[in-house]
Amino acid sequence: MFILAANLGSTSFKYKLLNMEAYGAEVARGAYERIGQKDSPYMTHADVLDVILQSLPHPPDAIGFKAVHGGPISGAVRVSDEVIATMEQFSDVAPAHNPPYIAAMKAFRRKLPNVPQVAVFETAFHHTIPMSRQIYAIPHEWTENLGIRRYGFHGASHRFIANRATEILGRHASRRIISVHLGGSCSVCAIESGKSAACSFGMTVQSGLPHNNRVGDFDGFAIIRLLKHGIELNEIFRRLAKEGGLLGMSGLSPDMRDIERAAAAGNARAKLTIDAFVESARHYIGSFLVVLGGCDVLVFTGGMGENAITLRAAICKDLDFAGLILDSGKNQTRAQETCISKVESNGQIWVIPTNEELIVALETESVLNTN
Repeated sequence: MFILAANLGSTSFKYKLLNMEAYGAEVARGAYERIGQKDSPYMTHADVLDVILQSLPHPPDAIGFKAVHGGPISGAVRVSDEVIATMEQFSDVAPAHNPPYIAAMKAFRRKLPNVPQVAVFETAFHHTIPMSRQIYAIPHEWTENLGIRRYGFHGASHRFIANRATEILGRHASRRIISVHLGGSCSVCAIESGKSAACSFGMTVQSGLPHNNRVGDFDGFAIIRLLKHGIELNEIFRRLAKEGGLLGMSGLSPDMRDIERAAAAGNARAKLTIDAFVESARHYIGSFLVVLGGCDVLVFTGGMGENAITLRAAICKDLDFAGLILDSGKNQTRAQETCISKVESNGQIWVIPTNEELIVALETESVLNTN
């Protein structure tokens, strides 16, 4: 069975065609970035479908989506009208992700009507988080009746990191993992014995660390001040979701590479953006050191995590108190599975390129084999 695993970010469309008869061997891959941004030839995720399908060396037997928010629907499920309708209902809390996934599901259905589709929701990995770390301090009926709680996302990536770290180091040496996924979307996850114990994401993918153009953590009561200054509610949320994050802070770009170049050239606002981003990542790493009682393995993954040498160094600064000591020489690596901690470091620091598509393909195969 050849499974096309579709991984749509807010501004990206990555895919892999995997041969499941060969243990998920990669047959083809591709990536499109900066979708919808100025000068991009692709204004929507659906625009790249024909290009992808024409480039594949083998037609897919199934399509697996790394879906984001299904509210009450979680785990891996066949895509149906009901699933799409539920995702549409939750588009208000995942406006950067649910709409492109829905559009892609419908477009693939039109182009490949006989090919089954499976949605693998990112929230499933985080069901093991204790309820004390899921609930907000809100009226309890909002939690019980409306499902307002911390869901956690990036489940496929953090699950892969949990599995891969255990394969590399063994179960005992990787019991306590802090997985730092830095890309267009960013998150930190505490993993204990292969299970999610805490996640920086909350109710929506707008929360946690700053993202490329999404706000991250934000005091909801600040909205009152914005309203008093004549900004309409829809405009507030549009700007928080589209003009926040790295773009909002820097005023330059949602791409950390652009911001780093500007900071190196002396742009003070770009430098402040990087500093604020680093502080947010360190905040969650520190919190999760307490959750786990220490850290055996600190892993950087995602586009930025795997490639941003200077950013990793800044995040790891002075973590020797936690037994994590970065080796500046080993850190000079990009997109390679590498240990970047010093020999005397009690815990290990790794760069591990994520493989969310493999997790999606395995879950897709499981669903199709059981239904």
